[in-house]
Amino acid sequence: MKKWLLFSLINIIAFTAFAQADSTLKEYTGRYVFPEGNVVPDVTVVLEGNGLTMSSSAGTSALEKTGVDSFTVVEFSGTAVFKRDASNKVNAVHIEAAGYVMDGTKEEGKGFAWIIRRQPYALLTPAEFS
Repeated sequence: MKKWLLFSLINIIAFTAFAQADSTLKEYTGRYVFPEGNVVPDVTVVLEGNGLTMSSSAGTSALEKTGVDSFTVVEFSGTAVFKRDASNKVNAVHIEAAGYVMDGTKEEGKGFAWIIRRQPYALLTPAEFS
């Protein structure tokens, strides 16, 4: 009986920790738009499995968390630092990767949704549903 209680307690703690990490990473997801003239017009950050992935016309990279709002852009040997507004909501990103420095703002209210395709998960806008 004691072993079962200990096992249950460990599972509850692990599940709670995973759920908190998952919800923390969700705040970074979305589309970030860069000013005209940047090497890429935008990047999209999605939650895949237990981590984040950043995609653009230049390619896709996993993001590895290194600090509170800081990540390593693995495939491009760079960094991404997310910025927050006065209400502590993520609203921008600063990226330094592959010799480029870019600052983009988070696009709000586009109604992104998760759907299943050939890839495990994909982030689509409402226009892509029809």
